[in-house]
Amino acid sequence: MQIARISKPIASRRAFTLIEIMMAMAIFGLLLAAIYASWTLILKSTQIGQEAAARVQRERITMRMIKEALAGVLSFQADPYNYAFIAENENNGYLSFAARLPESFPRSSRPAWDGFDVRRVTFSIEPGADYSQRQLVLRQNPLLKEMHPDERDFPFVVSKDVNKMEFEFWDNQKRDWITEWTRTNELPRMLKIKVEFVRRNPREKYAQPKKVELVDVFPLPATMVPTIYQGPPSGQPGGGPGPGGGQGSQIGQPPPQNQPGNLPINNPGNNNPNFNRPNPNRFPR
Repeated sequence: MQIARISKPIASRRAFTLIEIMMAMAIFGLLLAAIYASWTLILKSTQIGQEAAARVQRERITMRMIKEALAGVLSFQADPYNYAFIAENENNGYLSFAARLPESFPRSSRPAWDGFDVRRVTFSIEPGADYSQRQLVLRQNPLLKEMHPDERDFPFVVSKDVNKMEFEFWDNQKRDWITEWTRTNELPRMLKIKVEFVRRNPREKYAQPKKVELVDVFPLPATMVPTIYQGPPSGQPGGGPGPGGGQGSQIGQPPPQNQPGNLPINNPGNNNPNFNRPNPNRFPR
């Protein structure tokens, strides 16, 4: 007796073909390329944004530092040499004046100052280290001392890529802005400062740099102190002869006229026409 064998069909096993694998790998590579491109774009955008924010912040700090120094400006008529207020638009800008500076001001803790908070502050535009760009530098020295060699040779760099610095002064007599201030023993009522910055694109070496000008108006909080207000008046303990060696004047009264040592009454602003610029060795350019 024979038993019939019933054969069952074997189920076929299916697999990916080589073409399907290659297409899947191609699609996966395209996805990776898209993700990498998006991630690179995000990183570049973040870096450009941070550089732009840092550049704008440096520009704001530059204007703030000048304003902070001008907030403590001092001027005394009896000492026009040490308290001269010098502002020039030539040679891309130069500003020098005496001020009482706070402890938070840059380099206020230097031992060379000997604790003097009244110092001459000088802002000037000078070539950079590689002479390819200009920078705004700050120098300081105690009022009655020569400038320290380190301060003269290694000034504080306030900001790089500064093309020029210009000034305008408010004239109370003309009731308008003027571009030249010759009364060095007086302080203008207001000072307008224009600082031109050069913004370069580090990724485009040969691209034309962009120039940006920041303008701000600083009302000076101080005025020139007349000679009659310095020191005690005559007739009081510690007092002596009045200004110029003549008869003393009471506070609030004008000084006697035609006295030796007094400035002529017809000299507006009590300017000394023979006053020259301070010694350049003390206030280097």
